[in-house]
Amino acid sequence: MPESVPVRCPDCRRTHRYTAPSYPCACGSPVAPALHRDLPATPVTRPAWEEQWIVVRCGACGRGHQWPRPELGCPCGTVLRVALVPAPEKGGTGAADDRPAEPRAAGGGAADAAGAGTPEHTLPEDAGARPAEYLAARLPAVAPVRPAFRSVPVRTARDMITATALYLRWLGLRDVRRAEERPAPGVALTAGDLLAQVDPSIGPAPLRDVECVWLTALARSARCAYFSLAGYTDDARSRADSLGVPLYVLDPAGAPQPVNGAAEELHTTQA
Repeated sequence: MPESVPVRCPDCRRTHRYTAPSYPCACGSPVAPALHRDLPATPVTRPAWEEQWIVVRCGACGRGHQWPRPELGCPCGTVLRVALVPAPEKGGTGAADDRPAEPRAAGGGAADAAGAGTPEHTLPEDAGARPAEYLAARLPAVAPVRPAFRSVPVRTARDMITATALYLRWLGLRDVRRAEERPAPGVALTAGDLLAQVDPSIGPAPLRDVECVWLTALARSARCAYFSLAGYTDDARSRADSLGVPLYVLDPAGAPQPVNGAAEELHTTQA
């Protein structure tokens, strides 16, 4: 399971908890970059497309993949680039090569998967003709766990809507669809009894927009949550805390980051 590390914003001094999203390797293993706990995050002042991708090696098969660089959007409006553990010279355990990734050749992933060998394993002689049943009978029973959240990189407003919808389904909410009303800039989604506002604006969400979403949900006897790309103004965040409105900021990898207690509770307790 990816490790959660503290990330401190040098502009507003807030400290956030950040967990790097994991992505599936061609071999089926989840891959996530290793985050550095001791090095500070750096503000992104001039985003460059070639700098938003890194090479992360799978700890199971050693393949290198291009993934979005871990970044966190602070509610104050600062985008923070999270420090990474450098990749070892050989092999890898999810550490990242902190250099711009070269463009991936078309069909390269499929070719790599086809050319990679499958490690051989030796079973005891009493395994018989059904090794799967043999292993299942000897493995300890474990409780089912929620799989890691897998999203899409956010490059457009449509990507942001897709990432939010995937997150709502990951929380266990069903029947995710676009709502007819639009209480604030962006798009509103409904998922069960939850109204989710998706705001792709380049500026922090203001107090009025958060209150409008809350009032719209109140009229429907529903819960609400706000997903922003650029964070929130201080008065909007304070009002959301008093109303119990969960606030999220989507990072470039499409992972919603809770920025208040209501969002943390929704993230950890939603069935």
